[in-house]
Parts: sequence; structure tokens; C-alpha cells
Amino acid sequence: MLSHLGDRRCLGGMTAHNATQHTTKVVVIGGGYSGTLAANHLRMRGDIDITLVNPRPRFVERIRLHQLVAGTHEATADYGPLLGEDIKLVVDTATRIDVTNRTVELANRPALEYDYVIYAVGSTGQVPASVPGAAEHAYPLAEFEQAQRLRGVIEDLHPDAPLTVVGAGLTGIEAATELAEQGHNVTLVCGGRLGPYLSEPGRRSVAKALRKLGVTVLETDVVSEVRPHAVVFADGAVRPSAATIWTAGFGVPDLATASGLHTDEIGRLLTDETLTSVDDPRIVAAGDCASPSGVPLRMSCQSASPLGAQAANTILSRVAGTTPAVIDQAFSGACISLGRKSGILQFARKDDTAVNVQFRGRVVASVKEAVCKGTLWALRREAAKPGSAVWLKGGPRPEQAVGTQGDSMNRVAG
Repeated sequence: MLSHLGDRRCLGGMTAHNATQHTTKVVVIGGGYSGTLAANHLRMRGDIDITLVNPRPRFVERIRLHQLVAGTHEATADYGPLLGEDIKLVVDTATRIDVTNRTVELANRPALEYDYVIYAVGSTGQVPASVPGAAEHAYPLAEFEQAQRLRGVIEDLHPDAPLTVVGAGLTGIEAATELAEQGHNVTLVCGGRLGPYLSEPGRRSVAKALRKLGVTVLETDVVSEVRPHAVVFADGAVRPSAATIWTAGFGVPDLATASGLHTDEIGRLLTDETLTSVDDPRIVAAGDCASPSGVPLRMSCQSASPLGAQAANTILSRVAGTTPAVIDQAFSGACISLGRKSGILQFARKDDTAVNVQFRGRVVASVKEAVCKGTLWALRREAAKPGSAVWLKGGPRPEQAVGTQGDSMNRVAG
């Protein structure tokens, strides 16, 4: 399906003496927080032809996928108000970037020509092949289809059926509390530590919330096998599990690898500090799938949207013939839902290390809901007024990470 959102072409910035001046073609691969923000931000120039490629016709609110699983939100939104005028939305899957011919190959349509690509394919759930039965019987929930499938499974279960959430990071905590609040019998397997990102006070606060909701927390237990209706632990113990939800790892789509581009160990596109691919100056990455100088930022909505704006700025600089700026981004912490009635706001330093300051309770649940709604509001605002994106800056980058595109290429290739 090919959807044209708007049918007028902005021609601002073109010189009067050259009516046939080249329009820069930019293909944005991925319509999540990062790709959508990047596409809108590119409209700061009027001579850029923007195509957004996404496998789904609706925007997926990934930060609400645990709600989709529990049946408390549909976790999607209409692209209409989220994309600026004249951005073309192509609903298809990119299968390869042909850097020689400068085309993006699609699964069901002719290839798209480009002058630049913004690579914003995001991340996905990853179930380890090293755990027997996990790939066959565990349910990741990092993508819309995964969460939708899991929701169907849970809806067919008896309310008292035991559910196991493997992985006690922020995603696992949100999934466990959301399901427990809906009355499900939930066990959370930490595999070492509850909420590794959190401060010690934050960890105690989350543990208290989990106890209140009746969640069984197995902090040091490790799952060694997943069976159709049970999980097996490293000590040989077997616990019943009608559905095993795997949140213990994330990966990225293999498009960069399939395109012959250099990636890090999990497949994120290797870039320099301007988010430019170490292989090709016409490919710029953003969001969870970017690995600037091999030192990626935490996978999160908090970093995805700003990286989208900065990736767009890199292309805007190249089109204008100026030197792109290096990324400048900081963190403030994390706001985590603990069901619909509570949440925890964990503060952090700009380098994303947690501090011993956190708040929990019903007010924080309202804050988290405002954050979720605010992400869509920010996309709508950028669509209406390109260049309006703001983000927290001043976050430190490792000294070895800062370099030019050529330096990065030498490190990878040499």
C-alpha cells in the first residue's frame, strides 16, 4: 500500500535561475519514534523529497506494548497527524540497501532511489538459541505482532493460569505489574538482579510494588529450559507456566547486515559521532539500531526521538554543504509504569547512571501516562512545525567514541 500524505511539493530554497535544481531524495527506513521524528525534521528544507518506509500502516507505541498484552491499550496511532505534509508513507518492508545503485529494495514494490537514507529500523525482542525450547515456546513482546500474539494467548487462558516473565529489566517489570494488576498469577524471573538500571532505593520501591500486586519474584534464579507449559531452572526445579514471556534480551533487524554494512555484535549499524555509517556517507542511522563509534546509547524512546532529529540534522548539513555536528544527548532517568495505578520515576545523571532519588505512587502513574501521550504530541508538533524538537543535551560521550567518519572507518576496517 502506498499512501501519499499531502499532494503538494514545497519548493522553498530553490534558486529562481535553476527551475530544474535537483531535489534531494531521502528514504527513511522505519516509522517508529526515531524515523517519524527524522522524517518530519527533514522538512526544515523545502527541496527534500521524503519517503518513509514502514511495514505497518499505523504507528506503533512501543512504550505501551505491555499494555497491549494486558488489554489496557491498543498501542497504535494513526500516522495522519504524525507525519507532515508531503511525506510519502510506503507500507512495505525494506529488504536491502543497494549502496552501489543507491536504492532501497522492498519486499513487495519496486526499489526506491535515494540520495540519502536514514536507517531507523529500531529493535526487536531476542530469544536466545542457547536456552532449549525458548525460541519455540517463549513469547517476546518487543514488536507489535509479538505483543498481539501474546495477548491472544493470554486471553484464552484461565485467569489463574501461571504466567512467567523472564527478565527483570524495565520491560519485564512493566509487563509483570501490568498483568498482575489485571488479576493474573505472575512470576518474575530476574536471573540475577531486579531492575539492574535502578538505584538501590528504586529497586526496593519496585520490589514493594511487586509484592503488593502478588508477583512472585525469583531474583537469583536462571531459566535453563522453556517447555510448552513449564520453565526449568538451572538448579533443576520445574515450575508450571501457561505462557512464558521473554524480556531478557533485545536485538535489531538484520537489514544492515544483509546490505553488507558494518555492524556491532548485535547488528546495530556502526556509525561515527554524526550518526553517519562508517561504510557510506549517504547512510545515517538513528534510534535503537545505531551504534555511534561502537558505543550505543541505551535503547529507549528517550534516546530514539532525539537521535532522529540529529540524524536529520546530519543530512540537512550535508545538503547545505556544511559540516555535521556530533551527537549531543543526555539522559534524565526513567519513568516506569507499575500497572495503571502506580509507577516509579527514577532519576539519573546525564550519563544515564541512576542516582538515589526516586518517587513512586499514583501521581507517578499519571506522569508516565503524560510521558506516553507526550511522545505523540512531540511528533505532531514536529509535523506541524519542523525544527521544534528539543532534548536534553550535555551528556558525556566516551573520549574514544568521538571522531570523524574516516577515523571510524579505519578502526572498523583496519
